[in-house]
Amino acid sequence: MASSKVYFTDMRTCQGNNLLDKMERLLRKAGLDRMDLDGKMVAIKIHMGEPGNLAYIRPNLAAVLVRMVKEKGGKPFLTDCNTLYTGKRANAVDHLNSALENGFNRIAIGCDVIIADGLKGNEHREILIDKELCRTAKIGSAIAEADVVISLSHFKGHELTGFGGAIKNLGMGSGSRCGKMEMHASSKPTVERKQCVGCGQCVKNCPEDAIALDDKKKAVIDHEKCVGCGQCVVVCRYGAPTVEWEESSEIVNKKIAEYAYAVMLGKPGLHINVIMNVSPNCDCWPFNDMPIVPDIGMAASKDPVALDVACVQMVNEATVIKGSVLDVKGVKKGDKFKAAHPRTDWMTGMDHAQEIKLGRKQYELVRLK
Repeated sequence: MASSKVYFTDMRTCQGNNLLDKMERLLRKAGLDRMDLDGKMVAIKIHMGEPGNLAYIRPNLAAVLVRMVKEKGGKPFLTDCNTLYTGKRANAVDHLNSALENGFNRIAIGCDVIIADGLKGNEHREILIDKELCRTAKIGSAIAEADVVISLSHFKGHELTGFGGAIKNLGMGSGSRCGKMEMHASSKPTVERKQCVGCGQCVKNCPEDAIALDDKKKAVIDHEKCVGCGQCVVVCRYGAPTVEWEESSEIVNKKIAEYAYAVMLGKPGLHINVIMNVSPNCDCWPFNDMPIVPDIGMAASKDPVALDVACVQMVNEATVIKGSVLDVKGVKKGDKFKAAHPRTDWMTGMDHAQEIKLGRKQYELVRLK
């Protein structure tokens, strides 16, 4: 099998060649200049960070990408979908406020932020893919309807998938709240009675008429009618409908790969991983632990699989930072992400992504100055 090219630039800088200059040169070498963007709606899929977490991508780097897309005649917008968990990005109002708090705004970036799955996380398009685990993928409408998708990802560890890079940013990040539940769990929701206030929103929004209020004004789900769509989880403001996150790391990684496939189906794209502040956990937490390895650089490719595999290899070859969680565990060499999260198996996702032809694991690393 032929190799995919992954372009890489390290963190070394000098007068007249700062990190923003290096980002621009990386994007040009990776093929942005050769993309037909004129008049196209260009979704820049990014994770803007949970407030309190400071490991997310700096807005300055996103601004370089936005400027270059606009120079090519594209119509760029930064985008992400709402989170399934309760936090400061679980609805579009809070999500936009979080983006502003973290520096993602029209003045700093040069374009607007659009929350892809709408106000409450239920605006999506079902894309038919007929893969092993997902027949369709529920992708946030703004991403599904974009003409071009460019992923800009912070490369870091993740407690469920091992690491988060281009494929997780595309797959899990582009799924609507219902889509995220499909990736996380296979069980149907149940209602925590103490949390239920009897507002009736779940009853009103259930597409299968599977929910009713009992004589104590508490929601009850008829699992014979329930199809597990997760709409009740999405609309409840009180966290009453819950699901058990029971899927294994292997299954979640495979589903994420299938969702990423759905995002890129029939669309041109480019993928950039920023290997800085490589924290052991996801940017979804309202905090970030110290990095596990020193800052490495930035990498880009039209192949998200090759890109992620190349970035894992670079992290594995790096020296563990003294005082980090890996240093405390006594880890010096080997698979850094497996060491940080022993119950995960990130390679299953890469294997599956290759099987469904999202990309290939074999890569050629092209180093830039």
